[in-house]
Amino acid sequence: MTDGRSWNGNWKVRIHERLEARGFKSLTAFAEAHPSMPFVELAEELGKDDVAGVQVLRGLLAEAEQRKQVTRFVRDVLVRHLAESLPDGWPAKMDRSNRFLVAKAIAFWSTDTPDTHQERIDRARAALRANPPPPGWRPLGPDDELLLTLLPDEEA
Repeated sequence: MTDGRSWNGNWKVRIHERLEARGFKSLTAFAEAHPSMPFVELAEELGKDDVAGVQVLRGLLAEAEQRKQVTRFVRDVLVRHLAESLPDGWPAKMDRSNRFLVAKAIAFWSTDTPDTHQERIDRARAALRANPPPPGWRPLGPDDELLLTLLPDEEA
């Protein structure tokens, strides 16, 4: 967690300098090397005191828009929020605590998704509620078979 210094100076340049120093040509390449790592942890890898998770999220979205892979980005966002909220995978029992954890992950996913994809998110969320994944399901990346079924690569 940063103390506000992440917004000082040109944070985009700072992130790209850190990526280059680690041998990555893009934020996407860095994120793909750390599949399912939550955004806050990705940010801490780049600079514990001066890079914020939301900056990583924004950078990844900008790169996805350039590559016309926003749907893949949207799936990746869900993977990372599920990994943070449900590190042991989809719960076998949907008690109050687990319902909260699932709802939290999906709410953050929806909040972190571009408006262009909100209708698709709503349909995917309804499908997950109607037909929950098997217990222990934990997507390890945006190309997970179930995620591809929920959100195929056609751009919205």
